[in-house]
Amino acid sequence: MDDKSLYAKLLGLTSPWGVERVELKLAEGEVHVWVSLPPKQLWVCPGCLQAAPIHDHRERMWRHLDTFQYRTLIHARIPRLDCPTHGVQQLRIPWAEEGSHFTALFEALAIDWMRQAPLSAVAERLHLSWDEAAGIQERAVRRGLARRNLEPPRYLGIDETSFQKRHEYVSVVTNLEGTRVLYVADDRTQESLDGFWETLPPEQLASIEAIAMDMWEPYIRSTEAHVPDARSKIVFDKYHVAQHLNEAVDKVRRQENRELLADGKSWLKGTKYDWLRNPDNFDPSRWRQFTDLRESILKTARAWALKEAAMCLWDLRYLGVVEKNFHAWYGWAIRSRLEPIKRVARMIRNHWANIKTYFDHRITNAGAESINSKIQKVKYMSRGFRNRERFRNAIYFHCGGLDLYPAGAALVQ
Repeated sequence: MDDKSLYAKLLGLTSPWGVERVELKLAEGEVHVWVSLPPKQLWVCPGCLQAAPIHDHRERMWRHLDTFQYRTLIHARIPRLDCPTHGVQQLRIPWAEEGSHFTALFEALAIDWMRQAPLSAVAERLHLSWDEAAGIQERAVRRGLARRNLEPPRYLGIDETSFQKRHEYVSVVTNLEGTRVLYVADDRTQESLDGFWETLPPEQLASIEAIAMDMWEPYIRSTEAHVPDARSKIVFDKYHVAQHLNEAVDKVRRQENRELLADGKSWLKGTKYDWLRNPDNFDPSRWRQFTDLRESILKTARAWALKEAAMCLWDLRYLGVVEKNFHAWYGWAIRSRLEPIKRVARMIRNHWANIKTYFDHRITNAGAESINSKIQKVKYMSRGFRNRERFRNAIYFHCGGLDLYPAGAALVQ
């Protein structure tokens, strides 16, 4: 097999495309492959598939997968057709997508690497500029979103994740059944979430059964404005309730620790994470060591007991029993004389109607929190992002469950 036939096979070319010549440039470490079409032929417009005359030709070049250690470049003079209906249109080529300077197979390789490593590392290893690597990722996300057919979502999770340290956020909507990101928007305002609801037709909005979210008023207003019967479908997430309770326990601990240290007592020193840890996550020896503290008369021990009793509500099965236990817990919390706990207890009472909807739908935002952890890992590996657009692309790329590969990548086996 000669070199032209070899590269025609490697590129997956079929008639009428063919390899005109192959040139090895040893000094530059490059292989150049010229691809051509038969001259004086009539082609069809890619838009309407009607025969159209050639308007002119454009010289183009694409980066392909390396040939051994040699950088491989594809050259071709691509006809532009003068279609009576669509005007001047470029003939489609089988080895690359329109607008790309890379072959489909090269982009597929880059996408595989980007799934495993930061953009900067992929750019370095593939000898790309950062902007070229980012362009491949952006095109992958754009084609993935264009291909996605959103099934009617039943259970959604809405959460925010930090973009930078200065209290800058993006809003993330997750399909809790497939644990994949459906939508990313700047900030965490009502308008941020409005944009998602407006992408769904009325029948899909009506098919939503439940939405897990934090007790964040802009999200609540947006959901109520767009989702039918939203009040019965919003579920304030139990993990966010736990977060507020943990913060209250920690405030009690910090205040009591200062008082004890002033008396020369270091009983609470180094115990912060014992009070915040889920009891199921203790190893047996540490749990035994924690016994004296949690069974003591310390204010922190009372705050911890109130937190743990509150979280037991979600283990109950019947709403009547839940209501009875909540009111008993609320009375205990209000009489506790622990101001941080009392503030959280009042917040839970004020939002109780959409906390207890959990017992109708049995969903939490655990899937969204898992996505959030993955997003933060991507952000850490990338050492941050220049702007929100890059950040959104990275979220969709790694967490969107999208079909990212160019169509031409499947043509060559």
